[in-house]
Amino acid sequence: MSKSPAATLMLEDALTKIIVRDGSKGMKVMKQNRMIPLGQHCPLGDFPPDMAQNAWNNVKPRLTKSCSAPSIGNSTFNAAFVGFGGASRGIPPGPPKAGATDPRPVPVSEFRRFYERGDLPLTMSHGASCKLQWKVDVEKLDYHHYLPIFFDGAREQEDPYRFLAVQGTYDMLEKGGSKILPVVPQLIIPMKTALNTRNPILMCTMLKILQQLVKSGDMIGEALVPYYRQLLPVMNIFKSHNANLGDKMDYNQRKRTNLGDLIAETLQILEQNGGEDAFINIKYMIPTYESCVLA
Repeated sequence: MSKSPAATLMLEDALTKIIVRDGSKGMKVMKQNRMIPLGQHCPLGDFPPDMAQNAWNNVKPRLTKSCSAPSIGNSTFNAAFVGFGGASRGIPPGPPKAGATDPRPVPVSEFRRFYERGDLPLTMSHGASCKLQWKVDVEKLDYHHYLPIFFDGAREQEDPYRFLAVQGTYDMLEKGGSKILPVVPQLIIPMKTALNTRNPILMCTMLKILQQLVKSGDMIGEALVPYYRQLLPVMNIFKSHNANLGDKMDYNQRKRTNLGDLIAETLQILEQNGGEDAFINIKYMIPTYESCVLA
């Protein structure tokens, strides 16, 4: 029996803790670097200020301005490489790295706020394996209200928020039927926000959800065509993002975490289900894409 996508993410985290013993890829380091929301001090909330004065003292401070913003009035700019009369005094350093593929901080999702307030009709069942228990029938949910919240929570990297959001999204897509199509415009911003974080793990999660969304009902693929301008630019950056293993073997293919292959698979599904205008719109945003439908 195959594991659910949400359970697979939890297993990957446990495996990462076993392999990387120094904790350099754990949630604590990501919070210290402000790559994910800090959250609360403990499950019961934050400690009083007088009892936890050094709670977040090792967290990187927020940027007060953009790193690329110039310093106005700096008279020493390039002074080491310009002599009298503008004569060169050496070879200046090259331009800095653009950082187009560097991960961005993950913003706080609306799902976390709704879950902490107890406004979501679900709970987490702890046992031999974690399961999601709905308090009401999924078919009776208001998809206009709940489905965008679950899509927004799919970018969470910390459990239980991530497990509940990802598993709840798959459950709603599986049983939504005709309720999903009218909600598609509300799902674009959460998907765009998740993809723009450029976190490889988070992007793989959202691409799999996007594939499931397209396959979950008729006309959904065609309804996504006008929104390719919001979803495809990031895919164009990572389209060739594959692991160069040489003559080695990749044993992680079953996990579908190779970002380049997953993007190519997603684009093919979008073209196959997007109607006659899908290919030309994909080609406009990703010029290197080749059709899988046209002979």
